[in-house]
Amino acid sequence: MAIELLNREVIPETNQAPASAPVSGDVFGRIGTLETRLARSEREIDAAQAVRYRVFVEEMHATLSPDAMRRRRDVDAFDAICDHLLVVDNAIEGDIEDQIVGTYRLLRQEVALANNGFYSASEFDIEPLLARHPDKQFMELGRSCVLPDYRTKRTVELLWQGNWAYSLKHGMNAMFGCASFPGVSPEEHAMALSFLHHTVSTKGDWAVSALPELYRPMDLMPMEDVNTRKALSLLPPLIKGYLRLGAMVGDGAVIDHAFNTTDVLIVLPIASISDRYISHFGADAGRFAS
Repeated sequence: MAIELLNREVIPETNQAPASAPVSGDVFGRIGTLETRLARSEREIDAAQAVRYRVFVEEMHATLSPDAMRRRRDVDAFDAICDHLLVVDNAIEGDIEDQIVGTYRLLRQEVALANNGFYSASEFDIEPLLARHPDKQFMELGRSCVLPDYRTKRTVELLWQGNWAYSLKHGMNAMFGCASFPGVSPEEHAMALSFLHHTVSTKGDWAVSALPELYRPMDLMPMEDVNTRKALSLLPPLIKGYLRLGAMVGDGAVIDHAFNTTDVLIVLPIASISDRYISHFGADAGRFAS
């Protein structure tokens, strides 16, 4: 699942994925006192898990394992194999635990396949998707969250600058991951889910579906009954932002009772990201790096 935090205009379509390029040091971007980079230590990962706990449990009422609830950390087995993208506010006095205001969890295909696979595979049947693209490298985005006071355009820009720079650095060809609607009743999101199903479903080589035993239909309304303007307004900001990049949505939703969400799978081939997005962040991921 992922907190819905993205709400900015980005883009549709280009024909080639940009070539891999180095970034400046280990900092992917800076805007004012904020910077985005990967976690450098177990201590910083622990701090990111504490931020996730504050958002997912205290704000969104997720239910974690007894140990995680006792420790007040959102933690699972995937944390050990993922890279943890951070947004840090250097203007905050104190230790790093106090300075981390946002995070994303990143998992490259080669790392996933050498360990426990992808987190999304617990909800969606992604193996056929990977098998149809043996020449491509995928990365999974997950556990995205930002503290309430920092849910601003510049924080989101830095998170995407970090994702973009990381994908270029590691030669990734596509991103995917779960994105969430609040609550566990898909019917409450009938218009938005139907809009996604009818307009941006994955097709052909990019087709992917929810696991059969978890599958919940998204085509809850015929397209002629869907008011496009209203449907767009009902989309969580993160999903709306992904669509502006050129993302597709897999077939079927999944109920995540632990996180109190209805999940869909976002699939974003990097070749689908438009030149305008690339020029905004820099073809070499360097616009905000220094």
